[in-house]
Amino acid sequence: KGQMNLAYGAVKIPEVEKATVTVITDNYYDALKQHYKIARRYGIGIKPGTDPYKINLHAEHGLSYHIETVLSGNPHSFLFDYGVDFQGVSRNMELLNIDFRTVEALGLSHGHFDHWGTFLEILKSKKEEFRKGIPLYIGEEGFVERLAQLPGGVLSLGQLKREDVERLGFVNIVEIKDPTPIVPGAYLTGSVERVTEYEKGSPYLLIERGGKLVPDNFIGEYAVVLNLKGKGLIVLVGCAHVGIVNIVKHAQKMTGIDKVHAVMGGFHLTGAKPELIQRTVADIKAVNPDYIVPTHCTGYEAITVFDREMPGQFILNTVGTRYLFTV
Repeated sequence: KGQMNLAYGAVKIPEVEKATVTVITDNYYDALKQHYKIARRYGIGIKPGTDPYKINLHAEHGLSYHIETVLSGNPHSFLFDYGVDFQGVSRNMELLNIDFRTVEALGLSHGHFDHWGTFLEILKSKKEEFRKGIPLYIGEEGFVERLAQLPGGVLSLGQLKREDVERLGFVNIVEIKDPTPIVPGAYLTGSVERVTEYEKGSPYLLIERGGKLVPDNFIGEYAVVLNLKGKGLIVLVGCAHVGIVNIVKHAQKMTGIDKVHAVMGGFHLTGAKPELIQRTVADIKAVNPDYIVPTHCTGYEAITVFDREMPGQFILNTVGTRYLFTV
């Protein structure tokens, strides 16, 4: 269920002249981190005279992005995932000057609380600024309760409910399975094909099917794919429960483009066995992206391996960083 027989090059993804990815929230913040290559750090741009008590960004076990594309000279933007803590994330959005009036679409990578936790509150608080009828792109089982098996028992990870989204009154829910454009110059992968034999997911993350709790195979998890003119694909993921290598290979197959410019996002390798981390890093290294930016649930151990194995391509992410992709 949820698998596709995708033809090579099935999606003719247009080339963008520019893309900007702003990390609204993530697990790590460093106000003193310097600009590096394509990464423009938030703290470095603070103006003299600003009250230092009012400029710190919020970090959490969550993830949220604002993504902009420029296609044929025209700018477009959308939000992808929303973090957990409304007070912290909404403050970050304010400090990062996110303009909700220009946001054309909303994307949700999958149904875990650390990606949709602030969704309803953000939209309620900015209802007058969001466009009426703005689409929310969500995958299969996006509105299903998620659970986790812990030593003390089963813990509910919450549930984004369709009726709560509909109650907002201005959001158009679009459920997807296949590759789908979200704004001009950006595609959603749809359900990701599994091609590696080692990216099996976690047996501790559960979902209810047929009255039984079973391991969640995340059939509805999707990623974002951009095609930067002359430089290749930018692959942006939420948590990569289906496997970051699977996602990158899926993006290559769906677009027919082998060159990968950047891979960014949570790779869900926190707590993974060293062998799994090594195999994953080796396969991403073989893809040879120009940049690798692990975030969120990648985990310290895996991040350090990416840094060691891909030193010229690795960028350490911090909350508030803007990644400027230009031709």
